[in-house]
Amino acid sequence: MTLRVYNTLTRTKELFEPIQPGRVGIYLCGPTVYKPSHIGHAVGPIIFDAIKRYLAYKDYKVSLVINITDVDDKIIAEAAEQGREMSEIAAEVEADYLKCLETLGVTGVDHFPRATENIDKIIALVQRLIDNDAAYVVGGDVYFDYTAAADYGKLSGRRVEDAMHGSRDLAGENKRHPADFVIWKSAKEGEPGWDSPWGRGRPGWHIECSAMSMDLLGETFDIHGGGMDLIFPHHENEIAQSESATGKTFAKYWLHNGLTRVKTKAAGGSEKMSKSIGNIRTISDLLADFSPETIRAFVLSTHYRRPLEFSDEQLSATAKSLETFYRLFDRIERATGTDVYGGGKPIEKLAEQADGDNDAAFVDEVLQHRLRFHEVMDDDFNTAGAIASLHEMAGAINRYIEQTKIETQDNETTKALAAGAGVTLVNTGRILGLFMAKSQAVETDDVDSSEIDNLIEQRNAARESKDFARADEIRNQLSEMGIAIEDTPGGTIWRKA
Repeated sequence: MTLRVYNTLTRTKELFEPIQPGRVGIYLCGPTVYKPSHIGHAVGPIIFDAIKRYLAYKDYKVSLVINITDVDDKIIAEAAEQGREMSEIAAEVEADYLKCLETLGVTGVDHFPRATENIDKIIALVQRLIDNDAAYVVGGDVYFDYTAAADYGKLSGRRVEDAMHGSRDLAGENKRHPADFVIWKSAKEGEPGWDSPWGRGRPGWHIECSAMSMDLLGETFDIHGGGMDLIFPHHENEIAQSESATGKTFAKYWLHNGLTRVKTKAAGGSEKMSKSIGNIRTISDLLADFSPETIRAFVLSTHYRRPLEFSDEQLSATAKSLETFYRLFDRIERATGTDVYGGGKPIEKLAEQADGDNDAAFVDEVLQHRLRFHEVMDDDFNTAGAIASLHEMAGAINRYIEQTKIETQDNETTKALAAGAGVTLVNTGRILGLFMAKSQAVETDDVDSSEIDNLIEQRNAARESKDFARADEIRNQLSEMGIAIEDTPGGTIWRKA
């Protein structure tokens, strides 16, 4: 199946055809660094990191850019409230953000450009707009003239009058039209600023993204991403100013992820995640309670264009669903001696070893689930459907293990096929950035294995003597130690819960 993506600009799914064959440029709007990063700040990076991984798997050379807004009214206000320098606040919050992204496996970002390090490029773009009669100077402020963009509103479908609302720009009493927006703000006494042809000031919110994306990806690039709340006015204004400056298409495809919502106590209720409501959960806080892989899988378990319904209960459910894979990987290693995290031959390279119809049908079923994974990813990066395919593949492997009884019978062919299927499952999950390291699944270095094995022997003895109360007591004791056990045909196995 050929890759198709939903383009907000055209409101249709389109065949994905990069501007330059074999190469893809992606720009994602990043955070304004004035408060510690919350789960909403991680959603876009996780999604687009997975998108980059999939495109790279399809042999595209991908450049992913996420900007850092490190000069803004909000940061200035926060610095004033704390009695600190704006740069100090921004650097501190940015460091936390980058650390959290790395922990969450967002490792595919090629550039994190900062607004303050691109002032010269921003000033040059503002001047270009003035030279094109698309912007004008009022005192020390520079405004974009919306009438310069004849198709203003084409992304959001909103009327020009709507541009008067929802903007982060200053009021601007001397603007020609309320829909005009500031691209360079004069700095007040004591505020951070940079020298420019129009006086000391700082960039407006929208202009920095245009300047940095075009600098790193070109005046026309493939994919521009961000949350749906940025469609208007931010992305609409980016298009207007960029295309007025260059006369070229700014971005070919616009991909917007759904907003993060917090489940409420009311049945089926949810509300927008917002600092004003007070329902924010920082990434650092979540990482104290949930593994990075759990958070990543939680985000990817919803199609990116749908709202993400956030709650601790949902994260716990995701963690439980991941245990399905961890138990399987552990089971395969115990039964076959193959650590599926460490590599090995995938099942497609073992197909000729299939001995009989049952083995052949198993190989075909695993490969069909892998094919389904790619089919749904080719349909607008449906990571939710892709994860469902991983679960189906895991179910097929578990059924095969049960049918062939590889845990109690010494059949090298069935063991090889089960191990190969496990390797295929891990390799497929890694396309989304899952199953990258065994340490997130089964880590036992900090437990006393001999003590646990002794307790399991005692439990087995209690069960044989039909002392089920004692057996349950030992199971509970192990659970309190953070150890989960599972009785299999090959014996009782354990892992850290």
